[in-house]
Amino acid sequence: MDSAPVVRIRGLVKNYKDVHAVRGLDLDVPRGSLFGLIGSDGAGKSSTMKTVAGVMGYDHGTVEVFGQAIDSEAAAERIKLRLGFMPQGLGQNLYPDLSIEENIDFFARLRLVKADDLVERKEKLLRMTRLDKFRDRAMKNLSGGMKQKLGLVCTLIHEPELIILDEPTTGVDPVSRRDFWAILAELLAEKGISALVSTAYMDEASRFHHAALMHHGRILAHGEIEELIHLQPGTVVSVAVQPQLEALNRLRSRFEQVVALGNFLRVFVPAQDASADEVVKDVLSGLEVSEVQTDTPELEDIYVGLLESSGDGQAVRDLPSPPEGTVIHLDPDRPVIEAKNLVRDFGAFRAVDHVSFDVRPGEIFGLLGANGAGKTTVIKMLTGILRPSDGAGSVAGADMRHSGSTIKKRIGYMSQAFSLYQDLTVVENIRLYAGIYAVPPKEVEPRLRWIVDLAGLEGMEGALTGSLPMGLRQRLALGCALVHRPPILFLDEPTSGVDPMGRREFWDVLFRLSRQEEVGLLVTTHYMVEAEYCDRIALMHAGKVVAYDSPAGLKSDVEGRFGQLLEVRCETPYKAQNVLRSGGFDDATLHGRRVQVLAPDAEKVKTQVKSLLERAGIPVHDIRRLPLTMENVFVQNVLDLEHKAGMAA
Repeated sequence: MDSAPVVRIRGLVKNYKDVHAVRGLDLDVPRGSLFGLIGSDGAGKSSTMKTVAGVMGYDHGTVEVFGQAIDSEAAAERIKLRLGFMPQGLGQNLYPDLSIEENIDFFARLRLVKADDLVERKEKLLRMTRLDKFRDRAMKNLSGGMKQKLGLVCTLIHEPELIILDEPTTGVDPVSRRDFWAILAELLAEKGISALVSTAYMDEASRFHHAALMHHGRILAHGEIEELIHLQPGTVVSVAVQPQLEALNRLRSRFEQVVALGNFLRVFVPAQDASADEVVKDVLSGLEVSEVQTDTPELEDIYVGLLESSGDGQAVRDLPSPPEGTVIHLDPDRPVIEAKNLVRDFGAFRAVDHVSFDVRPGEIFGLLGANGAGKTTVIKMLTGILRPSDGAGSVAGADMRHSGSTIKKRIGYMSQAFSLYQDLTVVENIRLYAGIYAVPPKEVEPRLRWIVDLAGLEGMEGALTGSLPMGLRQRLALGCALVHRPPILFLDEPTSGVDPMGRREFWDVLFRLSRQEEVGLLVTTHYMVEAEYCDRIALMHAGKVVAYDSPAGLKSDVEGRFGQLLEVRCETPYKAQNVLRSGGFDDATLHGRRVQVLAPDAEKVKTQVKSLLERAGIPVHDIRRLPLTMENVFVQNVLDLEHKAGMAA
């Protein structure tokens, strides 16, 4: 195989008038690898990928693909049949009124695929993506995950040597994400193609062979995933301790990365002579420590650490004390939100199916699930925007069916879409919301200063809201939802598009609101990693609550029913995955250059796995246990439901 990189970039610069999207970027993509560009919105990932695909020019530098300089439209035209490009956005490269099969046939003709080749390739790709049973369904009627899988099929139908996929899993449910990565891994292994893939999800890093961490148009670090993890040696310590706020403040005085995750505080302890857990216990001396766990750092820890060391990170700020004034008091012994068998039908379609849960004062409650799971519909019913088809509920002590105006005065609501007026300044938005929520005139100014402090917008009071970075805009939206000091806050996917640093800071504000001000928080998100921030969770799928507990309780339940998660490090991992599946481990899944399996009996399964692989001539380097993630929890619950539904049918 040619050892030259399939993509070679030197000094790439791309500007959009005054916006510097890519700033002198150098990058090599090894041939035959799965290469990830990882970073938040605005990091420069899409601009870089479009230049490689030849669909956009650039200002300075050189871009070579297959050894050819991409410096003109003619040069881009010469390589287009050798690559496939899937742009960002659900189904952006597809035609909504065409069926699945019609879309595939159209792209095949566009890419000059011979009729005989098309039949074989189409059947294989439809089978791999589990779209074969829906070939006559119009693209506009597909779920987000199905659209992305169809987009991948259309990108691959001419068997390109290089595929460029721009945030292909954004907005896709966890089960479809798993399918997507499995398909990609199989094609890379079987066809020897190369893939350049961008993502804003740090938890997807383990899927890649190589990765580049990007921020503001620059590369912070790049290399193999194992190399990146070791850029900042250290240990992650998770500790359950009371009182949490005092523990958080003590740990923050000693360590740069401390995050509140439900009942645990998660601390990144840099490498040192003393053991990390003992160092943390020493800092917390005199407090009630009930549990301590240690683990290896994740890529997000490294990314945030690199941002801090480069000067782009921000110090975590204390939550300012709210001003004196009118405050709504609720019964501290009653749930602030109760949902009882809520149902909502839209014609023949049941969007919410008998959903029940409660939220306590000072609790962060997560309503988790993929897009279309019914989360937003539940919130709209609870806040009086939609009437339920059946069921009952109360919010802030008021009946949701008959007290909509009362509820609206007692809650703060931050919608999924950006809820502020972008052509108003920071101060104008705050004053507008103060008027909407009827804040007494004498209290407006103190609350305005409090929100500016809360959002970290000192000196930017006169800036247009639309000019602010996403993280600051979201904190301003949160402040406007709090302007009337409500005891309950609804947040509908509040961190979508926010970078990892901004997301941590946002959740830190939510944690302090819940613990210091005893605000009850109901948060929806499709980021499974954010479930760890919640005290309790209702996991939704297809309109139903499929699991309901604390993050630790949900993981324990899945581990009890399906087993512990084992990671196998071995030679030829794709071949190893197939050997394990043939040997009875149907859930064996490829993660980058590792294979993961669920093990009801860990020691027994380790022996079986090693025996199967060594008999197949595959050397095993290591088998270790991994902690379950919330994505594992979601996927296993959904797959189990699908399996039971199939058996019942």
